[in-house]
Amino acid sequence: MPRVLVNGPASWNTVVRLPALPEPRSATLFARAHHDGLGGTSAGKARTLAALGLDVTLRTVLGDDDEAGRVRAALDHPRLTLLAEPAAHGRTERHVNLLADDGARLSLYLTLPAPERPADPVPVDVRAVLAAAAAAVVDLADHSRPLLAAAREAGVPLWCDVHDDDGTAAHARPFADAADVLLVSADRLTDPAAYLDAAVRRGARLAVCTSGAAGALARDASGWWEVPAAPVDAVVDADGAGDAFLAGLLHGVLDGLPHPRALARASAAGALAVTSPGVGGALVTPEAVASLAQHVAVRAR
Repeated sequence: MPRVLVNGPASWNTVVRLPALPEPRSATLFARAHHDGLGGTSAGKARTLAALGLDVTLRTVLGDDDEAGRVRAALDHPRLTLLAEPAAHGRTERHVNLLADDGARLSLYLTLPAPERPADPVPVDVRAVLAAAAAAVVDLADHSRPLLAAAREAGVPLWCDVHDDDGTAAHARPFADAADVLLVSADRLTDPAAYLDAAVRRGARLAVCTSGAAGALARDASGWWEVPAAPVDAVVDADGAGDAFLAGLLHGVLDGLPHPRALARASAAGALAVTSPGVGGALVTPEAVASLAQHVAVRAR
């Protein structure tokens, strides 16, 4: 099976569900539910890609604390190899995520570790993994930045998820500019179509803007594609849906599917991800994705 390198955050999160996000004032709120579990956009992508049958190496930063052990256990999968850089101060990344019933999210970073060894130049062992990869998913993180150029030098297709980029944020610009395949959410974009069009004109093979239950809009060299959200009975947890969408899309592209069919697979993976709590696509399987993708009618715009 094709091997994929995923580089970026893995964390141990406390997730709190609320009817609505809190207003900016003093208040006492009652949670609908809460749980601790695996987090981090790269961990979610890697776990879902492995569940879909791809061989994945996840390079991330972990401490030597109890949370690191929990992250390692949650990432345990026969198709997933963990390449964990020791954190400079021994502490694993942690968030508190507030999730509202309408899908809104507020993430509070408790710790944000940096790797103990320099990220630049890219270490030899990481370059070896990159050279053997069919694709590199390079997520937003400071230790990811040197891999943007390294992937280009190695001729490895570069996939970047810039989340809620508004088109001007300095942190996301190198990732958005370098991507062969670019994913963004519509949360902070005033003109998603212009954003996608600019990405393709810069050289991206495919650019996609996701809009939750409203589906997604995609642009490639041949034109525009409208991607409906795949139908599901109930939304349990929308956290990680975007990571599953990218995983489904990458799985389809590496399977040789044309973009419309790969986008249908992406929509199916994202939909299945929201039907179970936590990140990592607990209910995302190749069979389930293929079955649900048949009900996603991607249309040329």
